[in-house]
Amino acid sequence: MRLISSADRALWIPVTGSLGFRGRRHRKAAIRMLMAQAGTGLGRETLPGARLGSWLASQAIPFAMRKADGRVLAWTWKAEPELVVAMATVQALTPQLRTARAMMPMEYDDTEDFRTALGQGEKLLMPFPAKPGAPASATYTWDTGSHLVTLTAVCSDRERFGTLETALDDLARSIRIAGDITGGDADVLRLPPA
Repeated sequence: MRLISSADRALWIPVTGSLGFRGRRHRKAAIRMLMAQAGTGLGRETLPGARLGSWLASQAIPFAMRKADGRVLAWTWKAEPELVVAMATVQALTPQLRTARAMMPMEYDDTEDFRTALGQGEKLLMPFPAKPGAPASATYTWDTGSHLVTLTAVCSDRERFGTLETALDDLARSIRIAGDITGGDADVLRLPPA
């Protein structure tokens, strides 16, 4: 199963599929922001070697995402790449994944319904997480029966997070599943989403 998106190019820069110098600034900003958040989660302002690590990751991640073949899509906010990073993933719904979702902390129960082309989903906004220093985030999830589609956005500025909700909702609505339909022995027809 592969994800595709028609995200607004005036607002979002796709990190997925950008190689070399194309998209380099946005790719590095996204990785630097995620590494800084990982350091904050560990109780450190920055991780040792974070600048070198973000450069190395910015070179390797596009190849890893290309290998993921549509199972991962990522974007940064065009006007300010360091402000928001969003990543969509699709995973097979295994019993272990269902168990992990059922065991999430209580704050993850404050979801609201969110319907898109993927079906009935859930939206969870966490503008002021309980953990000090944790970034504001939004998570959108859809259970298709066989797969779990998740869009997670992390914002470095808690105060500005509320101004991005409409753009994040539109990004979530742009995500579709591209499937294969077999028509005979080995013929495969790839159809765009309806």
